Amino acid sequence: MAVVNEIIRVEENGALSFGNYELQEKTKVVDFEVEGRFYKAKTFYEVTKLKRDGALVYESLPGTAVHQFKVTDNGVSFEVEGNGSSQITMELEPATDYKLIISDVTVGNIRSTVSGKLSFSVDCAKEAQTVEIKKVK
Repeated sequence: MAVVNEIIRVEENGALSFGNYELQEKTKVVDFEVEGRFYKAKTFYEVTKLKRDGALVYESLPGTAVHQFKVTDNGVSFEVEGNGSSQITMELEPATDYKLIISDVTVGNIRSTVSGKLSFSVDCAKEAQTVEIKKVK
């Protein structure tokens, strides 16, 4: 995998890829339209952030590159890479339990806050990691 030089793009399967943790200066793309929704991507080595219609979708500290980002009714999945350990914050459904799986290892269940925020860490130091966040039924 590699960084997303376009900052944000739609893959052939409809998934999003975004982020470039190698940039030294903040770079952003605004009003990137996908199926009638508008995305804003901001990225550089310190942070990568994705918003949809003004609401937070994804944020990592420090910056990352995200590939194959897919949101379904049951959760989210993506691949993430970076220069080390990253703190990721996402906004999902409020006060909901999710199962967090990183590179086929079940980390455990985590609950989003009343505002829908969910935070976790991923170590991308050696290789890209796959992340699955599944709604617990």
